Amino acid sequence: MKRLLFFFFSLCLINSAWAQLAEPNEAGLTFGHLHLNVADVEQHAQLWTEFFGGERITIGSLAAIKFPNMLLIMYNEAPAIDSRNTVMDHFGFKVRDIQAFRDKWEAAGHKMDPDFSGAEGQTNAYLTLPGGVYVELQEDQSLHVPIAGYHVHFLTEGHEELLDWYTELLDIQVRTRGSIATTTNVPGMNLSFGRSSTPRAATQGTAIDHIGFEIENLENFCRKLEDRGIVFDRPYNIIESVGLGNAFLTDPRGVRIEFTEGLVRIYNGE
Repeated sequence: MKRLLFFFFSLCLINSAWAQLAEPNEAGLTFGHLHLNVADVEQHAQLWTEFFGGERITIGSLAAIKFPNMLLIMYNEAPAIDSRNTVMDHFGFKVRDIQAFRDKWEAAGHKMDPDFSGAEGQTNAYLTLPGGVYVELQEDQSLHVPIAGYHVHFLTEGHEELLDWYTELLDIQVRTRGSIATTTNVPGMNLSFGRSSTPRAATQGTAIDHIGFEIENLENFCRKLEDRGIVFDRPYNIIESVGLGNAFLTDPRGVRIEFTEGLVRIYNGE
């Protein structure tokens, strides 16, 4: 009981002082957000705030949830398919106490998969949110906050080639995560790549619509990519209503990517 009460109290401490995007690297890159398609925004917002301890904010007309290392942004749109049928299979959080999370989650009538030992030798478990958003939790008792964004996991044919594409695109290095050799890191988030023996769908319109990276001097970054032959789905532009620069492209396996500049300002309430 003391353990559970401590967890509930700790979740209440997550606020803007705790939740931050990671400091950008020398190139001005950090992880920014994940964008979900959900049929019921209020239902999702309640789950992300009550059980995961996120803080709800608004970006223009969109609902978003703040976590350490990332934002979750939601389109009010029923997803075409769940994430487990797409290249963007799931994303994951580190949690300080996975049993306390399970106790609260299951007491509210929600289902959670059995615990298992993950790639880093910690206790892990999966759960599925409405609309088929697949989420992994990994316990880390040394975590300085109760919960924080940790990784996104791609599953696809040719996963090693996709890893190489991301490391070249973002000028980052391959970094092993536990027993998983095919991973890389951007500030605030691990990107893991695994092999799928069956074809996976592209992400646009599905449960996890796209991933987002925050970039300083985004216009110049996009110009450099275009000089290298990268074709954008939506070139660099500024969304005047929220003061956000953005651009979209799609990776070689169909994962939609948004690059932003100004999301950190919105995240910090400036």
